Amino acid sequence: MKVSFLHFPPPVFAVVAVLFILFSAHPALAKYASIIVDADTGIVLHEINADTRNYPASLTKMMTIYMVFEALKDGRFTLNKKLHVSKRASGQTPSKLGLKKGATITVRDAILALVTKSANDVATVIAESLGEDEANFSRMMTRKAKEIGMSSTTFRNASGLPNRRQLSTARDLSVLARGLITDYSEYYHFFAIQAFTYNDKTYKNPNKLLDTYNGADGIKTGYIRASGFNLAASAVRYDKRLVGVVMGGRSAKSRNVHMRKLLDKGFRAIRSGVAMKQAGDDQKQALLEVEEEAQRTTAMEAAKMMPAKKVRKVVWGVQIGAFSRYAPAHLAASSAAQRLPSLLGNARVVVLPLKKESGMIYRARLIGFNETKARKACEELKKGDFSCVAVPSGGRATTARTAEGAM
Repeated sequence: MKVSFLHFPPPVFAVVAVLFILFSAHPALAKYASIIVDADTGIVLHEINADTRNYPASLTKMMTIYMVFEALKDGRFTLNKKLHVSKRASGQTPSKLGLKKGATITVRDAILALVTKSANDVATVIAESLGEDEANFSRMMTRKAKEIGMSSTTFRNASGLPNRRQLSTARDLSVLARGLITDYSEYYHFFAIQAFTYNDKTYKNPNKLLDTYNGADGIKTGYIRASGFNLAASAVRYDKRLVGVVMGGRSAKSRNVHMRKLLDKGFRAIRSGVAMKQAGDDQKQALLEVEEEAQRTTAMEAAKMMPAKKVRKVVWGVQIGAFSRYAPAHLAASSAAQRLPSLLGNARVVVLPLKKESGMIYRARLIGFNETKARKACEELKKGDFSCVAVPSGGRATTARTAEGAM
């Protein structure tokens, strides 16, 4: 069950207590979420809690930079344009460059300061330069988010500093990451900069994947106490680009290790998917009767990232098919999910391994429905030529029949 303190109607003193806990406690209170997406096609290769609204922290600056890139492209900015520093900007809390009121900074240096130092004073300088004040710029950011498909995101500042109404999701942030790459490819190279020198001080990019992961070229780290350790990353291998987002990590190190493993699995899935497309009909049919260790490892790693909580019992799901490997099973389930935007609700993609005498099979499923919605989902999927059966939690697949009763 997804629960937000924003929906509770307790007395004022209880609200204050809840807010104090949320913003003062350790990062384990943050909700873990992750997603890996094929940057070219938008196909989701992995997701856990991808639609849970979390605090983006400094991943917010990805949108601030997106707005800068837009201004560069339409001529409002040039890389050499000097931006003025206000008293409010100079007074922002760290991390910051320490800009003084009345000083200036070029757009190029501002971009680099956001990428490497994650400078909050610079974020405010940009907000005031493009939006007159940060409140108006935040509204501009939110409107732009909706325009590019970030349906669950609300911005309240340009930096990602704590604000209980500044929320986003792993899925939305992957949309933003893809937008930075595809909409402004001529400027995306800034995210690969590993060090930036300003006023004789050198700031290193905290995104360690640039050093440790082959093909990585961005994008942004983020952290506040209420969010845990966040990371949006992108990497290119085998002429394919993947985008990944991890939110709610317990430490920078564990978050980075987790992202590397998720990207590795994503690239394996991409290669497996290509192989499956090239397979003949007989080979594809043989696949229907999905790497157990890979799936188990992903689940264990995710569990380590998540805070302890009660697990909600899933009542019903739908099974799309059974495969001999994990990757094509996940691709099949993800494709089915894209067919059901109005029915999904809290349902999510899962791949369940099962050991048989003939070897491992992997069952591609969407779980989180009630029985009526599961059967309705199967009806809809069959219209799109998907194979589908309704599946009770922990049970075997049952033949789909016409759904009865209200949705």
